[in-house]
Amino acid sequence: MNLELNNKYALVCGSTAGIGKATALALAEEGAIVTLVARNEEKLKAVLAELPQHRNHDYIVADFSNPTELQAKVETYIKENHGFHVLVNNTGGPAGGPVFSAKIEEFENAFTQHLKCNHILVQALVPFMKDQNYGRIINVISTSVKQPLDGLGVSNTIRGAVANWSKTLANELGQYGITVNNVLPGATGTERLSEIIKNKSAKTGKTVEEAADAMKNAVPAKRFAKPEELADAITFLASERASYINGINLPVDGGRTKSL
Repeated sequence: MNLELNNKYALVCGSTAGIGKATALALAEEGAIVTLVARNEEKLKAVLAELPQHRNHDYIVADFSNPTELQAKVETYIKENHGFHVLVNNTGGPAGGPVFSAKIEEFENAFTQHLKCNHILVQALVPFMKDQNYGRIINVISTSVKQPLDGLGVSNTIRGAVANWSKTLANELGQYGITVNNVLPGATGTERLSEIIKNKSAKTGKTVEEAADAMKNAVPAKRFAKPEELADAITFLASERASYINGINLPVDGGRTKSL
């Protein structure tokens, strides 16, 4: 299938590892011109070197814990270079733990890194999307927006806020040829999952292998997702082929989520 992404400009956040990196590679393979965003410049350079070299891919160094800096850098980049047809909002999740014992600062930090930074990027990118009558905003969230996950209290809370923000945006921006969708990863083979498994191991007294197996057994597919499997879903939603898909939450979780 031709996804018609040739010469589309894409901004991919959290793109030095895991789902973000896999998405940047997948979009580039489909012909998109990708700008990476993350806080570690050396890692950004390493990923940039993996992208097809016959296109002018680029990167922006920015830390999502500093929304003012992020806004300034992205707005300057757009003025000096180009706008973007595709935005992939993706950043690392909050630390685990019960919601009752979470500190206020944990909610504030997660709200900043997820919702506030997402909103800053949307406001910076949408004017160009409107001019082009083409925009794809894909937010990488979590299956917890459909079914809260035990031990991820802050994450469950903030992810739900992002999902509702996204649905509201979809209703407002659809008339301009812009779609807004959420991809909800289940257990995916990333550094984040490794941390969750180690925490479960420490709390339950199981070995790391036993904790991982227990998580796999909760998935009908009996395995964890590969980052590339999430990237494929994101890339499709970024394409012309997905022009009438708008305002959805798409679980990519091997069937783990029990709700429809």
